[in-house]
Amino acid sequence: MSDVDPPLEPPGPAADPVEHLEFRERLREAALDAERATGEREDTEAEARAKVTTRVARMTLGSLVLILGAILLPLPGPGWVVIALGLGILSKDVAWAERTLDRVRRRLPEGEDGNISKPVLYGSIAFAACTMAVSVWWSFLR
Repeated sequence: MSDVDPPLEPPGPAADPVEHLEFRERLREAALDAERATGEREDTEAEARAKVTTRVARMTLGSLVLILGAILLPLPGPGWVVIALGLGILSKDVAWAERTLDRVRRRLPEGEDGNISKPVLYGSIAFAACTMAVSVWWSFLR
C-alpha cells in the first residue's frame, strides 16, 4: 500500500451535496498540505490558509500582467517590460516563469549597469497609457 492519496476528481453532476462537501474538504486539505510542504513552516492552519490566498492572488495578478504585456507587444508600448514584470510576479510561485524571465531579460534594453534606465521605463509606460487612452477614446467615446 502506498501513502499517496488517490487523485482528486470532482463528483459528477448527479452527485449528492455530501459528496461535493467531501470533495471541497479534500481540496482544502490538499492545498494546505501543499502550502506546508513549501519549506516555510506555518504554525497554524490560519497562517497556511493566508499563504495560500496570497499565492493565488499573486499568481492571478502575475497572469493578468503577463497577458497585458502580450497584448502590448504589437501595440506601441512597453510590451517586453510589462511581460518581464508579469513574469517577475509569477516567478515567486512558478518555476517556468523564472526560467522564461531570464530569456526575456536578455531582450530588454539596458544600460552599463544592467538595469533599464528609469526615463526609458517611465517614458514607455506613459506613452503606452496615452496611446491606450486615445485608442479607447477613438473607438468608443468620440
